[in-house]
Amino acid sequence: METKEVIFMNKGEGESSYLQNSGISPFLSEKSKRALERAVESILEENSVPLQVLSVADLGCATSLSTFSVMATAIDTTKKMQVVAPPEFQFLLNDLPGNDFDTLTRGLSRFLNGEKCKGVSCFAMVSPGSFYGRLFPRNTLHLFYSCYSVCFLSKVPRLRDEAGLALNKGKIYISKKSPGAVREAYLCQYQQDLSLFLKSRSEEMVANGGRVVLILPGRESADPTSEDVCYHWEILAEAIASIVDDADKLDSFDVPYYVPSIEEIKQVVDKEGSFELEMIEISATDGGGLENISVKELTNSIRCFTESMISHHFGMNIVDKLYDKVTHLLIRDLATQAVPTKLISFIVVLKRKMVNYK
Repeated sequence: METKEVIFMNKGEGESSYLQNSGISPFLSEKSKRALERAVESILEENSVPLQVLSVADLGCATSLSTFSVMATAIDTTKKMQVVAPPEFQFLLNDLPGNDFDTLTRGLSRFLNGEKCKGVSCFAMVSPGSFYGRLFPRNTLHLFYSCYSVCFLSKVPRLRDEAGLALNKGKIYISKKSPGAVREAYLCQYQQDLSLFLKSRSEEMVANGGRVVLILPGRESADPTSEDVCYHWEILAEAIASIVDDADKLDSFDVPYYVPSIEEIKQVVDKEGSFELEMIEISATDGGGLENISVKELTNSIRCFTESMISHHFGMNIVDKLYDKVTHLLIRDLATQAVPTKLISFIVVLKRKMVNYK
């Protein structure tokens, strides 16, 4: 399954929309704010000639409660530095074509005409497309930011044996029951995608000193099947299996998603070679800002980013019934305290290596 036409957060402002269920976004935005501020400070300080334009791209921006936080932080940081000749700001908001760009552009218009942009020259535009490839002209961007987006893969890895039989029967992601070939296929796809992501950004970034700030779901364990990582996929697989009679239909559905370890990230960065790892920080939080929500809200927090995949493969007619089943399973697990509440995130800052033109 190619993801660029299938993956998107639920649109609009309804009960199961991403806008109404993106409470984790402000939480993550606040956690990573200082890293983003330092990246902006470094870019401005390291340029011997004052920048006329500071170009920033938010990749996988979605349409959430914190969509414009990157823009706000870049503007505020520049103002605090009291730059003699402040640069103009160019912001590029990117997501896959299915994103709710109508809601996004309405919010963008309010932001550009709001208090935050008074006294600065600020331009912004949306840029639909996959970040697993080029999005922007060469040598034009100073800063890339992405929060909980690079965990989505460009496609589902091939999970069939030589005879064409499904390797991941009854599951939709890596699980403790998945054979080793499934884990290897997911890791290989992640390595290919992250490498392409970095290569594309290096070509779009200014020659020296640009930064990439990534906030990623992560895992502390070397085991990719830890409950903190896999729980919501296990719940979805159980719910699907309970209402889908067609085993082949279930066995042909796997999600394009991967949660890396720190070592896996470092290996790709080192091998691809365009960036040096300036900082990697682990944020481990019990609850992750979701500890006080109801079971229905917890269901909607899962639904808002999985429904597009589910409906594409199984059809819209099962969607409401499926997520009702998810609610019942969550109630069951909450009663036995089987629902993981620990949220592991990695805050990663990459610096573009110096380019030698000799």
